[in-house]
Amino acid sequence: MTTLRIVLLILHFIGLAAILGPALGQLTAKVKSIPMVMVWGARAQLLTGLGLVAVAEYRATQVDDFEVDHVKIAVKLVLALAIVGLAEATRKRDNPVVPFWLVTGLTTANIIVAVAWR
Repeated sequence: MTTLRIVLLILHFIGLAAILGPALGQLTAKVKSIPMVMVWGARAQLLTGLGLVAVAEYRATQVDDFEVDHVKIAVKLVLALAIVGLAEATRKRDNPVVPFWLVTGLTTANIIVAVAWR
């Protein structure tokens, strides 16, 4: 299970980079859009996040002093679904109604929840 958790975590970080990397590139672009790499990054974040929760739930059944914070997971899931939904809805559009910075901001909020919520 430890190996699976590490692989999922690495893929989760790659998905994060796929969202934030192009977002930084969009800062200087004349035509703002959400590239497909951001969409795939959002999808990867959602799927690997669900996998990480499944591994954590399994660990919670095996270790007595470990518990999963379901409220934190719910907040992160809502943010991740919003990110995926916005990215999917605005892909392949130049100057989309939902600007790329909203996807970037929600991704940053999800990072803050992951790191600061204890």
